[in-house]
Amino acid sequence: MTKSAILIVSFGTTYPATREKSIGAVEKAFQTTFPDFKVFRAFTSTVVIKRIQKNEQIKIDTPTEALTKIYQAGFEEVYVQSLHLIPGIEYDMVKKVVDQFQATFKKIVLGAPLLKRFADYQRLITFIKGMVPNQPAHSGLLLMGHGTADSAFTAYACLDHMLMGSGNYVGAVESYPDIDFEIQRLVKDGINQVVLQPLMMVAGNHAHHDMASASPTSWRAKLQAHGIAVDARLIGLGEYPDIQQLYIDHLKQVM
Repeated sequence: MTKSAILIVSFGTTYPATREKSIGAVEKAFQTTFPDFKVFRAFTSTVVIKRIQKNEQIKIDTPTEALTKIYQAGFEEVYVQSLHLIPGIEYDMVKKVVDQFQATFKKIVLGAPLLKRFADYQRLITFIKGMVPNQPAHSGLLLMGHGTADSAFTAYACLDHMLMGSGNYVGAVESYPDIDFEIQRLVKDGINQVVLQPLMMVAGNHAHHDMASASPTSWRAKLQAHGIAVDARLIGLGEYPDIQQLYIDHLKQVM
C-alpha cells in the first residue's frame, strides 16, 4: 500500500493561541477528511519559524525541510495544500519548492490558495455576507486583508467591488484598497459603526497591531477618528468550518 501524506503550508504566526485555533483547526479538518493520510505542517516565514523556536522552543519546518522529512519517512505520494489566500509571492514560493520535489516522489501535487478561480470568489463572497447576520442600519463589516506587492493585489479590490452595496468592505494593509480609501466609502455610505475583522488565515501580528491596537495609525483608531464606532474581533479565517472546507475542496480537485 502506498504511503500518502498531506503537507499543510501557511505563512505561520508567532501567536500560539490563534495558531492552534486557525492553522491547527484546518489541519484537524484535513485529518478528519483524510483519515488514511498523515498530516504535516510547514511555514513559509523564516522569521516566524525563528521566533517560535526562540520563544517556545518549538521547531517548525520550512516546506523544503518538511518534504525532505516526508521522503525520508518513506512516503511516496504527497498532497501539498497552501493556506495562503491568493496566488501571490508566498504561494509562488511554495509552488517552486513543490516543483523541485517532482522527481523525488511518485506523486506530488499542490492545491490552490483560497482565491484562484471565479467560483472561489463567489463562495467567499457568500461566506462574507453571512459573517455578521442581522446587521442594524448604518452598520457594516470591514475586513483587513494583507495585500501584496505583485499583481495578485487585485484580489482584494475584486472582493471589495463584488461586495459593493452589501454593507461589507475589504481593504488591505500593504496594498490597494487601503484604509483611507475604505473610510471614504464608509462615510459616503452612511456607515457609523463597523465590525472589524482580519481577512487572514490567523489573527496574528497585523490583526493585533495594525487593525485592533490603540496606536493612532491602526485601522481602529483611524475609523474612530472619523466618528465610526468599532467592534474589533480577533478571529482568523482558519477558525471557520466553511473556509476549512474550501481548502479541502481545493486539495480534492488535484487528487
